[in-house]
Amino acid sequence: MAKKRILLKIGSNTLTKETNHISRGKIEDVGIQIAALNDEYEFIIVSSGAIAAAKQFVKLDNQDKDMFVKQALASIGQPHLMRIYHENFSDLGLHISQCLLSYSDFEKQQSKDNILNTINVLVKNNYIPIINENDTVATDEIKFGDNDKLAALTAELLNVDILIIATNTNGIYTKVSIHNEVPETIKLVNDLKLLEKEIGDSKSSHGTGGMQSKIEAAGIAKAANIETWIVNGLNDNFILKALKNEIPFTKII
Repeated sequence: MAKKRILLKIGSNTLTKETNHISRGKIEDVGIQIAALNDEYEFIIVSSGAIAAAKQFVKLDNQDKDMFVKQALASIGQPHLMRIYHENFSDLGLHISQCLLSYSDFEKQQSKDNILNTINVLVKNNYIPIINENDTVATDEIKFGDNDKLAALTAELLNVDILIIATNTNGIYTKVSIHNEVPETIKLVNDLKLLEKEIGDSKSSHGTGGMQSKIEAAGIAKAANIETWIVNGLNDNFILKALKNEIPFTKII
């Protein structure tokens, strides 16, 4: 029986557990869940966190333009981020690989074919592709969407079954409940236009994407008949619990 395919997008706020450094415990938590689900699911990860990883080790001269400083930080932090993934996942018997992509790769059929074929080979041979934007040549993640759009485009290309976007809330809340300071999760969504009316424009402390970018990503996935789940990645075992419907999260179908 063929395994189902999950693309898991993890933002900086989840990876840092809302602190100023990458949480090894959170990466281990993700690895433990992937290992537990190995018989039923295959995983592709889109991971932010390179800049957050760099900030643990260096402080760059900030005289240059901020964008270039952030690109430099991403360049420094990416190997550290992958090392943390490797160390935690290998202890669990999981193998990883790095794939750096840019949005322009999705505009050329040859590049799309290359991405698809390479990732399929990796997954077939039990390697977990860990994808990030190539921030030294492209700045969309830094400027705009915290990899949400990249995750959706990759999910569409790889024809995954579920796109899970891990964030720091229990999915998307109703506007009224936020106003009343008792957040209530919108659990099932069919109409993205109605959902957009419920969201604000707040952004997370480390990431650059608010709920708007997640809804736009869900729109890309929905057009490809892929479910999007917006789940609180700060919870331990958030993937397992979402699959068992044990925690509140937003499912967009």
